[in-house]
Amino acid sequence: MSELKQKVTRLRQAYAPHEHRPLGGYLAAMGTYVGVTGAIAGLVKATGRSVPERPSTSDVVLVAIATHKLSRLLSKDAVTSPLRAPFTRYDRPIGSGEVMEQVRDSGSSTRHAIGELLSCPFCLAVWVATGLTGGLVLAPRLTRLVATALTAVAASDFLQMGYAVAQQAAEGKKEG
Repeated sequence: MSELKQKVTRLRQAYAPHEHRPLGGYLAAMGTYVGVTGAIAGLVKATGRSVPERPSTSDVVLVAIATHKLSRLLSKDAVTSPLRAPFTRYDRPIGSGEVMEQVRDSGSSTRHAIGELLSCPFCLAVWVATGLTGGLVLAPRLTRLVATALTAVAASDFLQMGYAVAQQAAEGKKEG
């Protein structure tokens, strides 16, 4: 075994002696993220787009809400489960059209890391926000239109949940 492999093995064992943590997969995911971010920056430079000195408050709010919705849609929605299926295994429904999935641990640290990324809305949000932010520079009108639609869906979700709570409360008062 090479000296580098031995060091990596010792590091992995020292980091998590009682649990499998796919450090190599995490490195691959981070490398991919850096590559995607670099590609966006390269496109911005190549197209001569100007980067705003300070994003507008309305764009920050729009991207924040759209990021929340798209991250949940990609990581939890039942309809998008085919995208996650190679990396996760269905566990159970968790309500409002969402599912809980477990990461597949097939011995591939990259597959494991991708499964964690795709099934975690918090983890995926970094990627989504980066894409939407890059979109604001490269294609601002289209990005704002897509972000507006996602924001409207997020608002609708909260209204649907509020309606369901109000309906349950009203039915409880009728019975009582």
